[in-house]
Amino acid sequence: MIENAVKARWRKGRVAVGCWLALPSAVSAEILARQGFDYVCIDMQHGMIDFQTALTMLQAISASPAVPFARVPSNDFAAINKILDAGALGVIVPMVNSAEEARAAVNACRYHPEGSRSFGPTRARYSAGADYFERANAEIACIPMIETRQAVERIDQILSVPGIDAVYVGPADLSITLDQKPAMDNQGPFEAARQAIAKACAAHGVTAGIHASAELAERHIAAGYRLITVSSDIGSLALGGARDLRTVRALREAGA
Repeated sequence: MIENAVKARWRKGRVAVGCWLALPSAVSAEILARQGFDYVCIDMQHGMIDFQTALTMLQAISASPAVPFARVPSNDFAAINKILDAGALGVIVPMVNSAEEARAAVNACRYHPEGSRSFGPTRARYSAGADYFERANAEIACIPMIETRQAVERIDQILSVPGIDAVYVGPADLSITLDQKPAMDNQGPFEAARQAIAKACAAHGVTAGIHASAELAERHIAAGYRLITVSSDIGSLALGGARDLRTVRALREAGA
């Protein structure tokens, strides 16, 4: 089975930076996967992507060195099994608020005896390698999301669950449950939670991850985060288009 290069980076104490995909397009997935990101994540929760489209996106990502991750719609055994069978090498699981829910995520990601994932890697045995069964438990990344006040209060219990490779902070939802506006970054309660999560991860030997931007990456790295999403397909499209329009308008005004 191919090595999960993101988990290899974590073992060396290095940071993995990635891109978020919300648009249902194998072409845009292929283009962004070839830009040098350590991982690209297909968002099946809030993105506009169904399973069939996610499958074509996984195929496109496989043509690049980027590691294919997917955020599943919910902490659902069948949904996690299915996207792993399709070739995702990491699963980000939303709204994990307790150790019990974290164990459910691990259970879906791991074959016996570490879990009860059903065997049937229909595409994964070809995209990842013939010895998939023997190495999948070690190479697949199980990543619960921490995005509520309740999850932060129970962070030590969640991180104590065997089989969790990383946790992934959802800043907007976490901010909302802390009575702040949904944003990529906030001060006050959100900042305290951000720091507390990173410290708890370090204590438990679990990688701290967060949904972010290029501008916020250095702050997160300084706090101890090692899984950081810094770009997205929608954001890149909007920013690139706006930049080009500003350039044209500035040139036209200069020549007026």
